[in-house]
Amino acid sequence: MAETIGSEVSSMSDKSAKIFVAGHRGLVGSAIARKLQEQGFTNLVLRTHAELDLTRQADVESFFAQEKPVYVILAAAKVGGIHANNTYPADFIGVNLQIQTNVIHSAYEHGVKKLLFLGSSCIYPKFAPQPIPESALLTASLEPTNEWYAIAKIAGIKTCQAYRIQHGWDAISGMPTNLYGPNDNFHPENSHVLPALMRRFHEAKVNGAEEVVVWGTGSPLREFLHVDDLADACVFLLDRYSGLEHVNIGSGQEVTIKELAELVKEVVGFEGKLGWDITKPDGTPRKLMDSSKLASLGWTPKVSLTDGLRQTYDWYLKNVCSQ
Repeated sequence: MAETIGSEVSSMSDKSAKIFVAGHRGLVGSAIARKLQEQGFTNLVLRTHAELDLTRQADVESFFAQEKPVYVILAAAKVGGIHANNTYPADFIGVNLQIQTNVIHSAYEHGVKKLLFLGSSCIYPKFAPQPIPESALLTASLEPTNEWYAIAKIAGIKTCQAYRIQHGWDAISGMPTNLYGPNDNFHPENSHVLPALMRRFHEAKVNGAEEVVVWGTGSPLREFLHVDDLADACVFLLDRYSGLEHVNIGSGQEVTIKELAELVKEVVGFEGKLGWDITKPDGTPRKLMDSSKLASLGWTPKVSLTDGLRQTYDWYLKNVCSQ
């Protein structure tokens, strides 16, 4: 089917339209809810997991029958690191498939005008070309450590495409790169690289440590996008994009782990030494998404890595350290 793109199409002019943000308490969903409110949308429908269990089909159907939202942003998912994926593979594939299938089907059945499904860059093959274009999907084997989650997310993309093809329904998908920002997970064992570094440098500063040692050589290249930029891109896509293919959402800016560590060290104000344990693995040498499709639609990120790190550290101090 043809893709509708660009500024000639605007589907979200009604600021009072009812919008269901699924997963509004997470890193992504909370940022999307904030962004919609900032842009003047007044009718957000938000439900906690306790109020609405998205894995329960009957409950999801009842919710859509009663609320009848106009737009849906599906940011709810079971997420976790390598250890969690290895330990609970049935949960990672099962829970995510249930959430997606229930929400997408009920949204279609109850007359939702448009749905945006959010995935992850882990949908792409382990050895995908760099930068990774949308066309790399399903061209080779996945990274085994998170294939359960990745396969669920790929199924979500394909579900949206299937409903578009069979029913002519406007379901689109966005695939974000590595994200960071307020409401991130700063857990000492299972957080991602950026919040983990921030916590370690902060604790070293507080404890008067002389050195922080980071795994590897610091040479791998990574891409990071502030979650407020992701939220802005999501609202943009919901408003301006209608197409079969998913859209990568990245910053297009690469940074080495060494540069990242030095930047976090500076933002936190740790004045000790930064060391590297080169006996530990580096991981994938480069991981960058090709976001040229999104750029061609007219969207670009606005939050620099330095500003984003400062804002995230402020949030960490107020919301994690103060508890």
